[in-house]
Amino acid sequence: MSTNKDKLLLHVCCGPCAVYPTKFLQEQKIQFDGFFHNPNIHPASEYSKRLENAKKLADIRDFNLIVDEEYFEDLWLEYVDVPTRCKKCYTIRFEKAFKYASNNQYKGVTTSLLVSPYQQHELIIKIANSFSKQYNIPFVYYDFRPHFREGQAEAKELGLYRQKYCGCLSSFEDKLTFDINKELRKEEKANG
Repeated sequence: MSTNKDKLLLHVCCGPCAVYPTKFLQEQKIQFDGFFHNPNIHPASEYSKRLENAKKLADIRDFNLIVDEEYFEDLWLEYVDVPTRCKKCYTIRFEKAFKYASNNQYKGVTTSLLVSPYQQHELIIKIANSFSKQYNIPFVYYDFRPHFREGQAEAKELGLYRQKYCGCLSSFEDKLTFDINKELRKEEKANG
């Protein structure tokens, strides 16, 4: 019987992004538990969809998913510029993951965010390493990015909900602005 001392804690940002990391860890025979803590996701209905699909992946892949349902999207109203909001988002989520891992004697922490070419890897590494020192638990870095498309294709095959923006209110607004501008460009092209 394994204990947490034998396991990694995998912070899971969402089901689709966790598809490849969970496959990799299982293929490498690395024991892990998933940890869903994403209090930034806007709106609440989106949070529910992402949590539901993280649970769905945990059932498919047969791994334990620990859920911290803390939710405070309003905090992100004050973080509108990308560098500040991403730093705050990583900080809040990683601190909770490292604290949980330390309190429950896991051997290390990693994150499914490392699969996305859209995430700020250097900032993730910096923040995770700071909590690694603070909580005296290793941050285990994997560059999963080369397998992003593979993971997304498998997520589609598995029927997982695949979101169209990172998660916070500001990224939601950025996506709406992008979509509106895209439609305007289509109309301009069609009209002239």
